[in-house]
Amino acid sequence: MFTQKDELQIARQGLTPEKVSLQIHNYETGFPFLQVVEAATTSKGVMKPSEKDIERFVNIYENETAHGLSAIKFVPASGAASRMFKSLYSALDALNLGKSAKEVLDENADAAFFFSNLTKFAFFKPLKACIENDNQEVTFENTLQYLLSGKGLDYGNLPKGLLLFHHYNDSMRTSFEEHLVEGALYAKNAKGVVNLHFTVSKEHENLFRQLLGKVKSAYENMFDVTFEVEFSNQQSSTDIIAADMNNRPFRESDGSLLFRPGGHGALLENLNNLGNDLIFIKNIDNVVPDKLKQPTITSKKALAGILIHYQKRIFSFQKELNEKHFSALSSAFLAAAAQFLENELHTRPAADLYYEEKESLCRYLKSKFNRPIRVCGVVKNEGEPGGGPFFALSCDGSVSLQIAENAQIDNSDIRQAQIAAGAEFFNPVDLVCGVKNYRGEKFNLPDFSDPKTGFISQKSKDGRELKAQELPGLWNGAMSDWNTILVDAPIETFNPVKTVNDLLRKQHQ
Repeated sequence: MFTQKDELQIARQGLTPEKVSLQIHNYETGFPFLQVVEAATTSKGVMKPSEKDIERFVNIYENETAHGLSAIKFVPASGAASRMFKSLYSALDALNLGKSAKEVLDENADAAFFFSNLTKFAFFKPLKACIENDNQEVTFENTLQYLLSGKGLDYGNLPKGLLLFHHYNDSMRTSFEEHLVEGALYAKNAKGVVNLHFTVSKEHENLFRQLLGKVKSAYENMFDVTFEVEFSNQQSSTDIIAADMNNRPFRESDGSLLFRPGGHGALLENLNNLGNDLIFIKNIDNVVPDKLKQPTITSKKALAGILIHYQKRIFSFQKELNEKHFSALSSAFLAAAAQFLENELHTRPAADLYYEEKESLCRYLKSKFNRPIRVCGVVKNEGEPGGGPFFALSCDGSVSLQIAENAQIDNSDIRQAQIAAGAEFFNPVDLVCGVKNYRGEKFNLPDFSDPKTGFISQKSKDGRELKAQELPGLWNGAMSDWNTILVDAPIETFNPVKTVNDLLRKQHQ
Protein backbone atom coordinates (compact mmCIF):
# COMPACT_ATOMS: atom_id res chain seq x y z
CA MET A 1 0.00 0.00 0.00
CA PHE A 2 2.83 2.39 0.84
CA THR A 3 5.90 3.24 -1.24
CA GLN A 4 9.32 3.89 0.25
CA LYS A 5 8.65 7.61 -0.13
CA ASP A 6 5.35 7.17 1.75
CA GLU A 7 7.12 5.37 4.58
CA LEU A 8 9.59 8.24 4.94
CA GLN A 9 6.70 10.71 5.16
CA ILE A 10 4.92 8.47 7.70
CA ALA A 11 8.08 8.30 9.81
CA ARG A 12 8.39 12.11 9.77
CA GLN A 13 4.87 12.23 11.21
CA GLY A 14 6.05 10.08 14.11
CA LEU A 15 3.88 7.19 12.91
CA THR A 16 4.47 3.69 11.59
CA PRO A 17 3.07 2.04 8.42
CA GLU A 18 1.26 -0.44 10.68
CA LYS A 19 -0.50 2.34 12.59
CA VAL A 20 -1.49 4.14 9.38
CA SER A 21 -2.75 0.85 7.91
CA LEU A 22 -4.97 0.48 10.99
CA GLN A 23 -6.34 3.98 10.36
CA ILE A 24 -7.18 2.95 6.78
CA HIS A 25 -8.82 -0.19 8.15
CA ASN A 26 -11.03 2.01 10.35
CA TYR A 27 -12.27 3.79 7.23
CA GLU A 28 -13.15 0.42 5.71
CA THR A 29 -14.99 -0.94 8.74
CA GLY A 30 -16.24 2.25 10.40
CA PHE A 31 -16.63 2.66 14.15
CA PRO A 32 -19.36 0.92 16.15
CA PHE A 33 -22.07 3.04 17.72
CA LEU A 34 -22.07 3.50 21.47
CA GLN A 35 -24.91 1.55 23.05
CA VAL A 36 -26.73 3.95 25.38
CA VAL A 37 -28.95 2.36 28.02
CA GLU A 38 -30.68 5.45 29.40
CA ALA A 39 -30.13 9.18 29.79
CA ALA A 40 -28.63 10.43 33.05
CA THR A 41 -31.08 12.46 35.15
CA THR A 42 -31.16 14.10 38.57
CA SER A 43 -33.11 11.10 39.82
CA LYS A 44 -30.48 8.74 38.45
CA GLY A 45 -26.87 9.57 37.75
CA VAL A 46 -26.69 13.36 38.18
CA MET A 47 -25.98 14.93 41.59
CA LYS A 48 -27.99 18.02 42.49
CA PRO A 49 -26.20 19.48 45.51
CA SER A 50 -28.03 21.83 47.84
CA GLU A 51 -26.67 25.27 48.71
CA LYS A 52 -25.39 23.81 51.98
CA ASP A 53 -23.68 20.97 50.08
CA ILE A 54 -22.08 23.44 47.69
CA GLU A 55 -20.71 25.47 50.59
CA ARG A 56 -19.30 22.30 52.15
CA PHE A 57 -17.60 21.18 48.92
CA VAL A 58 -16.17 24.66 48.32
CA ASN A 59 -14.68 24.54 51.82
CA ILE A 60 -13.18 21.11 51.15
CA TYR A 61 -11.43 22.42 48.04
CA GLU A 62 -10.20 25.61 49.69
CA ASN A 63 -8.89 23.67 52.68
CA GLU A 64 -6.99 21.21 50.48
CA THR A 65 -5.58 24.09 48.43
CA ALA A 66 -4.36 25.80 51.60
CA HIS A 67 -2.55 22.56 52.51
CA GLY A 68 -0.62 22.18 49.26
CA LEU A 69 -3.03 20.77 46.66
CA SER A 70 -1.56 21.32 43.17
CA ALA A 71 -4.17 22.41 40.61
CA ILE A 72 -3.88 23.49 36.99
CA LYS A 73 -6.34 24.93 34.50
CA PHE A 74 -6.20 23.17 31.09
CA VAL A 75 -7.73 25.07 28.18
CA PRO A 76 -7.93 23.70 24.61
CA ALA A 77 -7.31 26.90 22.62
CA SER A 78 -6.08 25.89 19.18
CA GLY A 79 -9.44 26.06 17.40
CA ALA A 80 -9.66 28.64 14.59
CA ALA A 81 -12.27 31.36 14.89
CA SER A 82 -13.20 31.20 11.19
CA ARG A 83 -16.43 29.28 11.91
CA MET A 84 -17.56 32.17 14.13
CA PHE A 85 -17.76 34.34 11.02
CA LYS A 86 -19.56 31.98 8.64
CA SER A 87 -22.41 34.43 7.97
CA LEU A 88 -19.96 37.30 7.42
CA TYR A 89 -17.90 35.28 4.95
CA SER A 90 -21.12 34.48 3.10
CA ALA A 91 -21.92 38.20 2.98
CA LEU A 92 -18.42 39.02 1.74
CA ASP A 93 -18.70 36.42 -1.02
CA ALA A 94 -21.99 37.98 -2.13
CA LEU A 95 -20.39 41.45 -2.22
CA ASN A 96 -17.50 40.09 -4.29
CA LEU A 97 -20.00 38.66 -6.77
CA GLY A 98 -21.37 42.15 -7.37
CA LYS A 99 -24.33 42.43 -5.02
CA SER A 100 -24.86 45.76 -3.28
CA ALA A 101 -24.49 46.14 0.46
CA LYS A 102 -28.24 46.74 0.73
CA GLU A 103 -29.06 43.54 -1.15
CA VAL A 104 -26.70 41.52 1.03
CA LEU A 105 -28.03 42.99 4.28
CA ASP A 106 -31.60 42.32 3.14
CA GLU A 107 -30.77 38.69 2.39
CA ASN A 108 -28.40 37.88 5.28
CA ALA A 109 -30.17 38.48 8.59
CA ASP A 110 -27.17 37.47 10.72
CA ALA A 111 -24.85 39.87 8.88
CA ALA A 112 -27.45 42.65 9.16
CA PHE A 113 -27.80 42.08 12.90
CA PHE A 114 -24.02 42.12 13.25
CA PHE A 115 -23.59 45.39 11.37
CA SER A 116 -26.48 47.17 13.09
CA ASN A 117 -24.89 46.36 16.47
CA LEU A 118 -21.27 46.93 15.42
CA THR A 119 -20.49 49.50 18.12
CA LYS A 120 -21.40 47.01 20.86
CA PHE A 121 -18.53 44.63 20.09
CA ALA A 122 -15.35 44.84 22.16
CA PHE A 123 -13.31 44.89 18.95
CA PHE A 124 -15.17 47.88 17.46
CA LYS A 125 -12.67 50.58 18.49
CA PRO A 126 -9.55 48.85 17.12
CA LEU A 127 -11.49 47.87 14.00
CA LYS A 128 -12.62 51.45 13.44
CA ALA A 129 -9.05 52.67 13.98
CA CYS A 130 -7.75 50.23 11.32
CA ILE A 131 -10.29 51.46 8.80
CA GLU A 132 -9.78 55.15 9.48
CA ASN A 133 -5.97 54.83 9.49
CA ASP A 134 -6.31 53.90 5.82
CA ASN A 135 -8.51 56.95 5.26
CA GLN A 136 -11.54 54.73 4.72
CA GLU A 137 -15.11 54.97 6.02
CA VAL A 138 -16.76 52.39 8.26
CA THR A 139 -18.97 50.91 5.58
CA PHE A 140 -20.39 47.39 5.59
CA GLU A 141 -17.87 46.17 3.02
CA ASN A 142 -14.89 47.79 4.76
CA THR A 143 -16.03 46.38 8.09
CA LEU A 144 -15.96 42.84 6.70
CA GLN A 145 -12.64 43.33 4.89
CA TYR A 146 -10.83 44.87 7.85
CA LEU A 147 -12.31 42.52 10.42
CA LEU A 148 -11.60 39.25 8.64
CA SER A 149 -8.43 39.82 6.62
CA GLY A 150 -4.81 40.66 7.29
CA LYS A 151 -5.32 44.25 6.16
CA GLY A 152 -7.07 44.81 9.49
CA LEU A 153 -7.67 42.67 12.59
CA ASP A 154 -7.32 39.35 10.67
CA TYR A 155 -9.94 37.73 12.90
CA GLY A 156 -10.82 35.21 10.19
CA ASN A 157 -7.37 33.64 10.57
CA LEU A 158 -6.85 33.85 14.33
CA PRO A 159 -7.85 31.40 17.08
CA LYS A 160 -10.72 32.36 19.38
CA GLY A 161 -8.35 32.89 22.28
CA LEU A 162 -6.85 35.98 20.62
CA LEU A 163 -10.15 37.72 19.82
CA LEU A 164 -11.45 40.60 21.93
CA PHE A 165 -14.56 39.27 23.68
CA HIS A 166 -15.48 41.79 26.38
CA HIS A 167 -15.12 45.49 27.03
CA TYR A 168 -14.66 47.16 30.40
CA ASN A 169 -14.66 50.85 31.33
CA ASP A 170 -11.08 51.46 30.31
CA SER A 171 -9.97 48.22 28.66
CA MET A 172 -10.90 45.22 26.54
CA ARG A 173 -10.18 41.53 27.11
CA THR A 174 -9.61 38.54 24.89
CA SER A 175 -11.02 35.18 25.93
CA PHE A 176 -7.43 34.14 26.74
CA GLU A 177 -7.23 36.98 29.29
CA GLU A 178 -10.59 36.03 30.79
CA HIS A 179 -9.17 32.55 31.46
CA LEU A 180 -6.21 34.13 33.25
CA VAL A 181 -8.66 36.01 35.47
CA GLU A 182 -10.76 32.89 36.09
CA GLY A 183 -7.61 31.00 37.06
CA ALA A 184 -6.72 33.70 39.58
CA LEU A 185 -10.17 33.38 41.12
CA TYR A 186 -10.39 29.60 41.58
CA ALA A 187 -7.07 27.90 40.74
CA LYS A 188 -4.62 29.80 42.96
CA ASN A 189 -2.44 27.62 45.19
CA ALA A 190 -1.27 28.28 48.75
CA LYS A 191 1.70 30.30 47.46
CA GLY A 192 -0.45 32.49 45.24
CA VAL A 193 0.67 30.74 42.04
CA VAL A 194 -1.86 30.12 39.27
CA ASN A 195 -0.93 27.29 36.90
CA LEU A 196 -2.51 27.35 33.45
CA HIS A 197 -1.91 25.23 30.36
CA PHE A 198 -3.19 26.24 26.92
CA THR A 199 -3.02 23.94 23.91
CA VAL A 200 -2.46 26.15 20.86
CA SER A 201 -1.53 25.68 17.22
CA LYS A 202 2.17 25.99 16.50
CA GLU A 203 1.58 28.86 14.05
CA HIS A 204 -0.16 30.96 16.71
CA GLU A 205 1.94 30.12 19.78
CA ASN A 206 4.13 33.21 19.47
CA LEU A 207 1.04 35.45 19.29
CA PHE A 208 -0.24 33.93 22.54
CA ARG A 209 3.15 34.40 24.15
CA GLN A 210 3.29 38.01 23.00
CA LEU A 211 -0.15 38.71 24.44
CA LEU A 212 0.80 37.03 27.72
CA GLY A 213 3.93 39.19 27.90
CA LYS A 214 1.85 42.35 27.49
CA VAL A 215 -0.83 41.59 30.10
CA LYS A 216 0.75 39.23 32.64
CA SER A 217 2.10 41.81 35.09
CA ALA A 218 -1.10 43.84 35.11
CA TYR A 219 -3.27 40.84 36.00
CA GLU A 220 -0.75 39.60 38.56
CA ASN A 221 -0.92 42.98 40.31
CA MET A 222 -4.70 43.12 39.98
CA PHE A 223 -5.24 39.76 41.71
CA ASP A 224 -2.03 39.49 43.77
CA VAL A 225 -0.99 36.23 42.11
CA THR A 226 1.85 34.83 40.02
CA PHE A 227 0.92 33.19 36.72
CA GLU A 228 2.77 30.11 35.54
CA VAL A 229 1.51 29.62 31.99
CA GLU A 230 2.45 26.71 29.73
CA PHE A 231 1.69 26.23 26.04
CA SER A 232 1.74 23.00 24.08
CA ASN A 233 0.90 21.97 20.53
CA GLN A 234 -1.04 19.01 19.23
CA GLN A 235 1.56 16.36 18.42
CA SER A 236 1.97 15.43 14.74
CA SER A 237 2.01 11.76 15.76
CA THR A 238 -1.70 12.11 16.62
CA ASP A 239 -2.56 13.20 13.07
CA ILE A 240 -4.60 10.74 11.01
CA ILE A 241 -4.32 9.89 7.33
CA ALA A 242 -7.19 11.04 5.12
CA ALA A 243 -8.86 8.61 2.73
CA ASP A 244 -10.60 8.99 -0.61
CA MET A 245 -14.19 7.89 -1.01
CA ASN A 246 -12.99 4.34 -1.83
CA ASN A 247 -11.07 4.13 1.47
CA ARG A 248 -7.66 4.41 -0.15
CA PRO A 249 -5.04 6.85 1.15
CA PHE A 250 -5.88 10.36 -0.07
CA ARG A 251 -3.01 11.84 -2.04
CA GLU A 252 -2.15 15.48 -2.71
CA SER A 253 -1.51 16.70 -6.27
CA ASP A 254 2.20 15.93 -5.78
CA GLY A 255 1.45 12.35 -4.74
CA SER A 256 2.15 12.84 -1.04
CA LEU A 257 -0.17 11.49 1.66
CA LEU A 258 -2.54 13.86 3.41
CA PHE A 259 -2.58 13.78 7.21
CA ARG A 260 -5.15 15.74 9.21
CA PRO A 261 -5.33 16.66 12.92
CA GLY A 262 -7.08 14.00 14.97
CA GLY A 263 -9.54 16.37 16.70
CA HIS A 264 -9.57 17.35 20.38
CA GLY A 265 -9.10 13.71 21.34
CA ALA A 266 -5.46 14.17 20.28
CA LEU A 267 -5.05 16.45 23.30
CA LEU A 268 -5.17 13.42 25.57
CA GLU A 269 -1.40 13.22 25.04
CA ASN A 270 -1.02 16.86 26.17
CA LEU A 271 -3.22 16.20 29.20
CA ASN A 272 -1.23 13.08 30.00
CA ASN A 273 1.92 15.18 30.37
CA LEU A 274 0.48 17.14 33.31
CA GLY A 275 1.47 15.99 36.79
CA ASN A 276 -0.85 18.10 38.95
CA ASP A 277 -3.14 16.68 41.63
CA LEU A 278 -6.22 18.25 40.09
CA ILE A 279 -6.93 19.50 36.55
CA PHE A 280 -9.70 21.90 35.56
CA ILE A 281 -10.79 21.67 31.90
CA LYS A 282 -12.86 24.28 30.11
CA ASN A 283 -13.24 25.48 26.52
CA ILE A 284 -11.61 28.74 25.41
CA ASP A 285 -14.87 30.41 24.33
CA ASN A 286 -16.88 29.76 27.50
CA VAL A 287 -16.12 32.90 29.51
CA VAL A 288 -18.04 35.90 30.83
CA PRO A 289 -17.16 39.42 32.08
CA ASP A 290 -16.16 39.88 35.73
CA LYS A 291 -19.62 41.00 36.84
CA LEU A 292 -21.02 37.57 35.90
CA LYS A 293 -18.15 35.32 37.00
CA GLN A 294 -19.25 34.44 40.55
CA PRO A 295 -21.53 31.48 39.66
CA THR A 296 -18.66 29.99 37.64
CA ILE A 297 -16.13 30.50 40.44
CA THR A 298 -18.39 28.90 43.05
CA SER A 299 -19.34 26.04 40.74
CA LYS A 300 -15.73 25.25 39.82
CA LYS A 301 -14.64 25.16 43.45
CA ALA A 302 -17.62 22.96 44.33
CA LEU A 303 -16.84 20.51 41.50
CA ALA A 304 -13.25 20.32 42.77
CA GLY A 305 -14.46 19.70 46.32
CA ILE A 306 -16.75 16.92 45.11
CA LEU A 307 -13.82 15.29 43.32
CA ILE A 308 -11.63 15.47 46.44
CA HIS A 309 -14.44 14.06 48.60
CA TYR A 310 -15.05 11.06 46.34
CA GLN A 311 -11.39 10.57 45.52
CA LYS A 312 -10.53 10.06 49.19
CA ARG A 313 -13.13 7.33 49.44
CA ILE A 314 -11.89 5.73 46.21
CA PHE A 315 -8.32 5.83 47.54
CA SER A 316 -9.35 3.87 50.62
CA PHE A 317 -10.78 1.10 48.42
CA GLN A 318 -7.74 1.21 46.10
CA LYS A 319 -5.36 0.72 49.03
CA GLU A 320 -7.16 -2.37 50.35
CA LEU A 321 -7.65 -3.95 46.93
CA ASN A 322 -4.06 -3.32 45.83
CA GLU A 323 -2.22 -4.22 49.00
CA LYS A 324 -4.13 -7.26 50.23
CA HIS A 325 -4.62 -10.68 48.69
CA PHE A 326 -8.26 -11.25 47.75
CA SER A 327 -8.51 -14.04 50.35
CA ALA A 328 -7.69 -11.51 53.10
CA LEU A 329 -10.51 -9.13 52.17
CA SER A 330 -13.64 -9.45 54.26
CA SER A 331 -17.10 -9.98 52.82
CA ALA A 332 -18.22 -6.75 54.48
CA PHE A 333 -15.45 -4.78 52.74
CA LEU A 334 -16.24 -6.29 49.34
CA ALA A 335 -19.94 -5.60 49.78
CA ALA A 336 -19.22 -1.97 50.72
CA ALA A 337 -16.90 -1.56 47.72
CA ALA A 338 -19.44 -3.06 45.32
CA GLN A 339 -22.25 -0.89 46.70
CA PHE A 340 -20.12 2.28 46.48
CA LEU A 341 -19.18 1.50 42.90
CA GLU A 342 -22.77 0.85 41.86
CA ASN A 343 -24.65 3.43 43.93
CA GLU A 344 -22.14 6.29 44.17
CA LEU A 345 -20.07 5.91 40.98
CA HIS A 346 -23.01 4.50 38.99
CA THR A 347 -21.06 1.64 37.49
CA ARG A 348 -23.05 -1.56 37.17
CA PRO A 349 -21.31 -4.90 36.54
CA ALA A 350 -21.90 -7.15 33.56
CA ALA A 351 -24.78 -9.59 34.04
CA ASP A 352 -22.43 -12.59 34.21
CA LEU A 353 -20.41 -11.29 37.18
CA TYR A 354 -21.14 -13.48 40.18
CA TYR A 355 -20.56 -11.78 43.49
CA GLU A 356 -20.12 -15.12 45.25
CA GLU A 357 -16.96 -15.81 43.22
CA LYS A 358 -14.60 -13.83 45.42
CA GLU A 359 -11.56 -13.82 43.15
CA SER A 360 -13.44 -12.59 40.05
CA LEU A 361 -15.29 -10.00 42.13
CA CYS A 362 -12.00 -8.66 43.52
CA ARG A 363 -10.49 -8.55 40.04
CA TYR A 364 -13.49 -6.58 38.80
CA LEU A 365 -13.49 -4.15 41.73
CA LYS A 366 -9.75 -3.60 41.43
CA SER A 367 -10.05 -2.73 37.73
CA LYS A 368 -12.86 -0.25 38.38
CA PHE A 369 -11.31 1.52 41.36
CA ASN A 370 -7.84 1.81 39.78
CA ARG A 371 -8.92 4.46 37.28
CA PRO A 372 -8.72 8.23 36.88
CA ILE A 373 -11.72 10.17 38.12
CA ARG A 374 -13.55 13.10 36.60
CA VAL A 375 -16.35 15.29 37.90
CA CYS A 376 -18.38 16.77 35.05
CA GLY A 377 -20.63 19.76 35.44
CA VAL A 378 -23.65 19.29 33.16
CA VAL A 379 -26.38 21.81 32.37
CA LYS A 380 -30.03 21.55 31.37
CA ASN A 381 -30.45 20.59 27.74
CA GLU A 382 -31.77 23.65 25.92
CA GLY A 383 -31.19 22.39 22.39
CA GLU A 384 -27.50 23.25 21.96
CA PRO A 385 -25.67 20.99 19.47
CA GLY A 386 -23.25 18.59 21.10
CA GLY A 387 -23.15 15.73 23.56
CA GLY A 388 -24.80 14.76 26.78
CA PRO A 389 -24.52 12.30 29.70
CA PHE A 390 -25.85 8.76 29.41
CA PHE A 391 -25.57 5.36 30.99
CA ALA A 392 -23.81 3.32 28.31
CA LEU A 393 -22.45 -0.17 27.74
CA SER A 394 -18.69 -0.51 28.24
CA CYS A 395 -16.35 -2.94 26.46
CA ASP A 396 -16.40 -5.37 29.40
CA GLY A 397 -20.19 -5.52 29.53
CA SER A 398 -20.54 -3.19 32.51
CA VAL A 399 -22.74 -0.08 32.38
CA SER A 400 -21.32 3.27 33.40
CA LEU A 401 -21.78 7.01 32.98
CA GLN A 402 -20.45 8.38 29.70
CA ILE A 403 -20.45 11.69 27.85
CA ALA A 404 -21.64 10.85 24.33
CA GLU A 405 -21.81 12.95 21.17
CA ASN A 406 -24.92 12.59 19.04
CA ALA A 407 -22.78 11.12 16.23
CA GLN A 408 -21.86 8.22 18.52
CA ILE A 409 -25.48 7.13 18.87
CA ASP A 410 -27.32 5.09 16.23
CA ASN A 411 -30.29 7.35 15.56
CA SER A 412 -31.61 4.88 12.96
CA ASP A 413 -32.39 2.58 15.89
CA ILE A 414 -35.73 3.76 17.28
CA ARG A 415 -34.93 2.89 20.90
CA GLN A 416 -31.47 4.50 20.78
CA ALA A 417 -32.92 7.60 19.12
CA GLN A 418 -35.59 7.89 21.81
CA ILE A 419 -32.99 7.71 24.57
CA ALA A 420 -30.87 10.38 22.84
CA ALA A 421 -33.87 12.65 22.27
CA GLY A 422 -34.88 12.37 25.92
CA ALA A 423 -31.55 13.64 27.25
CA GLU A 424 -32.24 15.99 30.15
CA PHE A 425 -28.70 17.38 30.30
CA PHE A 426 -26.04 18.76 27.98
CA ASN A 427 -22.25 18.55 28.21
CA PRO A 428 -20.77 22.08 28.41
CA VAL A 429 -17.16 20.78 28.80
CA ASP A 430 -16.82 21.69 32.47
CA LEU A 431 -14.56 19.08 34.02
CA VAL A 432 -12.35 18.59 37.05
CA CYS A 433 -10.02 15.61 36.79
CA GLY A 434 -8.01 13.54 39.24
CA VAL A 435 -5.31 11.55 37.44
CA LYS A 436 -3.34 10.00 40.31
CA ASN A 437 -3.81 6.91 42.46
CA TYR A 438 -3.70 6.64 46.26
CA ARG A 439 0.12 6.55 46.20
CA GLY A 440 0.29 9.80 44.23
CA GLU A 441 1.34 7.95 41.07
CA LYS A 442 -0.07 9.29 37.82
CA PHE A 443 -2.21 7.04 35.66
CA ASN A 444 -1.21 6.65 32.00
CA LEU A 445 -4.35 8.23 30.54
CA PRO A 446 -4.28 6.56 27.07
CA ASP A 447 -4.77 3.24 28.89
CA PHE A 448 -8.30 4.38 29.78
CA SER A 449 -9.38 5.47 26.31
CA ASP A 450 -11.61 3.42 24.00
CA PRO A 451 -10.09 3.40 20.49
CA LYS A 452 -13.38 2.16 19.05
CA THR A 453 -15.10 5.48 19.73
CA GLY A 454 -13.51 7.51 16.92
CA PHE A 455 -15.41 9.51 14.31
CA ILE A 456 -15.41 9.53 10.50
CA SER A 457 -16.65 12.60 8.64
CA GLN A 458 -16.74 13.77 5.03
CA LYS A 459 -14.61 16.77 4.00
CA SER A 460 -13.11 18.18 0.81
CA LYS A 461 -9.65 19.31 -0.30
CA ASP A 462 -8.97 21.26 -3.50
CA GLY A 463 -12.46 20.39 -4.73
CA ARG A 464 -12.06 16.65 -4.07
CA GLU A 465 -14.15 14.74 -1.56
CA LEU A 466 -12.34 12.88 1.21
CA LYS A 467 -12.95 11.05 4.46
CA ALA A 468 -11.46 12.39 7.68
CA GLN A 469 -11.05 10.50 10.93
CA GLU A 470 -10.95 11.81 14.47
CA LEU A 471 -9.60 10.16 17.57
CA PRO A 472 -11.98 9.41 20.47
CA GLY A 473 -13.09 12.80 21.80
CA LEU A 474 -11.17 14.11 24.81
CA TRP A 475 -14.20 14.09 27.12
CA ASN A 476 -16.01 11.30 25.21
CA GLY A 477 -14.26 8.08 24.22
CA ALA A 478 -10.84 9.24 25.45
CA MET A 479 -12.24 9.22 29.00
CA SER A 480 -14.69 6.35 28.58
CA ASP A 481 -12.95 4.16 31.14
CA TRP A 482 -12.73 6.81 33.88
CA ASN A 483 -14.80 6.91 37.04
CA THR A 484 -17.34 9.62 36.32
CA ILE A 485 -19.46 11.78 38.60
CA LEU A 486 -22.04 14.13 37.07
CA VAL A 487 -23.18 17.31 38.79
CA ASP A 488 -26.09 19.58 37.86
CA ALA A 489 -24.29 22.89 37.25
CA PRO A 490 -25.92 26.34 37.01
CA ILE A 491 -26.84 27.29 33.45
CA GLU A 492 -25.07 30.61 34.13
CA THR A 493 -21.76 28.72 33.85
CA PHE A 494 -22.36 27.91 30.17
CA ASN A 495 -21.89 30.88 27.84
CA PRO A 496 -20.17 29.68 24.65
CA VAL A 497 -19.37 31.89 21.68
CA LYS A 498 -20.03 29.84 18.55
CA THR A 499 -20.94 32.75 16.26
CA VAL A 500 -19.80 36.35 16.37
CA ASN A 501 -23.34 37.47 17.23
CA ASP A 502 -23.20 35.39 20.43
CA LEU A 503 -20.99 38.21 21.75
CA LEU A 504 -24.10 40.41 21.67
CA ARG A 505 -25.88 38.23 24.22
CA LYS A 506 -26.36 39.91 27.59
CA GLN A 507 -23.88 37.45 29.14
CA HIS A 508 -21.08 39.00 27.06
CA GLN A 509 -22.03 42.68 27.25
